[in-house]
Amino acid sequence: MAQNKKKVAVIGYGGMGGWHTKHLLVSDVAELAGICDIAEARRERARERGIYVYKSFEDVLADESVDIVTIATPNELHMPLAIQAMEAGKNVISEKPVCMNSGELEKMIEASKRTGKLFTVHQNRRWDCDYLMMKQVYASGDLGEVFGIESRIQGSRGIPGDWRRHKEHGGGMILDWGVHLIDQMLGIVYDKKIKRVYCRCDHITNYEVDDGFKLDLYFEDDVTARIEVGTSNFMSMPRFYMTGTNGSAMINTWTDNCKIVCCKNWDEKDVVPVVTAAGLTKTMAPRDEKTITESEIVRPESDVHEFYRNVCLAVDGKAEQIVKHDQIMRVMKVMEAAFRSDELGAPVDFEDKIC
Repeated sequence: MAQNKKKVAVIGYGGMGGWHTKHLLVSDVAELAGICDIAEARRERARERGIYVYKSFEDVLADESVDIVTIATPNELHMPLAIQAMEAGKNVISEKPVCMNSGELEKMIEASKRTGKLFTVHQNRRWDCDYLMMKQVYASGDLGEVFGIESRIQGSRGIPGDWRRHKEHGGGMILDWGVHLIDQMLGIVYDKKIKRVYCRCDHITNYEVDDGFKLDLYFEDDVTARIEVGTSNFMSMPRFYMTGTNGSAMINTWTDNCKIVCCKNWDEKDVVPVVTAAGLTKTMAPRDEKTITESEIVRPESDVHEFYRNVCLAVDGKAEQIVKHDQIMRVMKVMEAAFRSDELGAPVDFEDKIC
């Protein structure tokens, strides 16, 4: 089987470049041809680990044995490197965000069509267990008509002190984490179009790019999704929260199971009031086992190697690529609408061509 493996060259040997090389070294469908990086310290680190180091990007493209080029450089380099690689006859995987704007993305897609080479994006968080559980809950219909979904990632260390701090490199949390959470949300709410987008960006530790944001997506049929990223939160809210006409589901952290509470008796006659700080309330009285059912979805098995398995099959024309061009463009358009909304300080209409 080894002789049938696709050979992959990784461009950029930083955080995600290292992630790709690590997984390629144990992949059952692909093998690492080598890495390319402009930093000598990183090249030396790769050599110490027994990894072949290309002298230049041009040397990568000249290597006829390389089937796929994975680009894991700062964001502003994704488009020119990807187009150059496709024109040289290589299939291309780009790290996220795929590029700086939808105009650049259009050029990348055009290059893929013109050259006939595969081009896709490493949206690796489609294999996150928390996302997979929420996708299952939404599709099941167990909560009734879902009307609200919240997705949050919150930390307390500020924006990372590398290229992510700078606008020219495509920094900021919308492009760093937002691209994942938006892609996940569009995967969960698979059956509805977006009507409006409203976003407020934070600039608590960085004024050049956003170091956090609150993004509201207004779908048709009155479904609202809140996507929130914070880097100055010392107490985190639940990773996911979904609520519908018949119940709610919650995942507290991304290592937890999914808890589901559904109503089995709406017609409770004798609600016992609870005492609050300033009086009594029946409206907010908690429910008990007489009127609700509680259940859990256990974290599913998930294998990140499925991404490269799909890419290798798609290169051979044996499968449709999982991360499709129209999906990539839709996420990019939502991010651009988020930036525009924040600049205007108001919601913006969204022309959604995908349902």
